This record gives sequence, C-alpha cells and structure tokens, in this order.
Amino acid sequence: MLDESYYQVADEIVDRYGKKPSSLIPIMQDIQEVYRYLPGELLSYVAKQIGVKEAKAYSVATFYENFSFEEKGKYVIKVCDGTACHVRKSAPILEALFKELGLSKKKHTTDDMLFTVETVSCLGACGLAPTMMVNEEVHPKMTPEKAIALIEELRGEGR
Repeated sequence: MLDESYYQVADEIVDRYGKKPSSLIPIMQDIQEVYRYLPGELLSYVAKQIGVKEAKAYSVATFYENFSFEEKGKYVIKVCDGTACHVRKSAPILEALFKELGLSKKKHTTDDMLFTVETVSCLGACGLAPTMMVNEEVHPKMTPEKAIALIEELRGEGR
C-alpha cells in the first residue's frame, strides 16, 4: 500500500496534463521521473482518473522499455552494450559492477537501495565508448577499474 503522498503527487501531475486518455504517457513519464519507477498501484489509480482501462495502461507501460515497475536505487547506472561499446569491452565493466555490488542479470538493485545497474542498447555516445551513465551523467571511456572507483566515490556521497 502506497503512502497518501504518492496519490497527491499523481493528482498534481494529472491536473497538469488533464484528465484525458491522451495524457497517459506524459503522466507515466512524470511519475517515473519523481520516483525512478512506476508503482503499479499508482498506475491503476491514474488509469481510473483519466478514463483509461487498467489493462490498457499496463499494456502501454510494458510496451515501452523505459518504464519500470521495479523500485530503483539512488544511483541508476546504465552500462551501454551497443555495438561500439561492446566492441570496446563494456561486458567486463558490467561484470565488475555486478561483482562489486553483489548483483546479477536477475538482481538489479542493491539491498540498501543505493545502486541499480542496467544494460542499455545505446547511450548515444559511441565516440566515447565504452560509456556508462549514472543518473543523468555520462562517464566516457570506462574501464572496470574506473567503474569500481566511481562506485566507491558514490558510496561516500550516498551515505
């Protein structure tokens, strides 16, 4: 059960876009921007508010890869595995992060909710490959060692 404040935020976002079905995607984007994930209970609530069937709202949310129903850590780390990054050895970076943080392809977020690690197809920075993004900041020409150093730095900030 979500805290009442979640519904208040959703109401403010719905009011901003209007209670109409065409507002679904921008509303979902704004909710995810606030919470770094899309709480399923809140999606159901929003669907009802704007007159969209719950199944339709979930269909849209699961169709688009950028929507997530999983709660994410304070630092969302995206490791690019597009062609340029893959060829320049992004896989060892991902492996080092998984090992350092105790994560895997099935477990993406640390228990302390500090880090979430994801792979993405492209970050649009092929000339800087291999790249990694932490929240909205791009980190170019990464190595496993640089990635671990960055984790240590973020751990210091995050506590």
